Amino acid sequence: MSLLVQKVNHPEDLDKVFAIRKIVFVDEQNCPPELEWEHEDESVHFLATSNGQPCGACRWRKTDNGYKLERFAVLKEFRGQGVGRALIAEALSDLPEDAHYIYLNSQLDAMSLYAKFGFVAEGDQFEEAGIQHFKMVKKI
Repeated sequence: MSLLVQKVNHPEDLDKVFAIRKIVFVDEQNCPPELEWEHEDESVHFLATSNGQPCGACRWRKTDNGYKLERFAVLKEFRGQGVGRALIAEALSDLPEDAHYIYLNSQLDAMSLYAKFGFVAEGDQFEEAGIQHFKMVKKI
């Protein structure tokens, strides 16, 4: 399997990113569509492809708090093949040098994956779009 993660900003590539997120979050996890599409213009988007086929997506954006990684989505048939890990690694390597505060909101079943990259859960469990999450912060 040839796995590639690239930063994208071309409309055609962004359509692939949004299509993956729609399948995973809106169709599969029943997230409200109006919550799914926000902050797109200020975000840096990534698309993962396996042998040229779109299979995963994520983004990061600068917030008032720091740098937030979000919208990690991997299509069902590609899970367990290192796609999520490749997306996290690429997003982290793309952050500016001065990104000292890096955080994300993790669904419970993804926490162990983020922990491998140095993210630590902080605060109480909370619900976002009907799904339980923990905020996780990267320890540098």
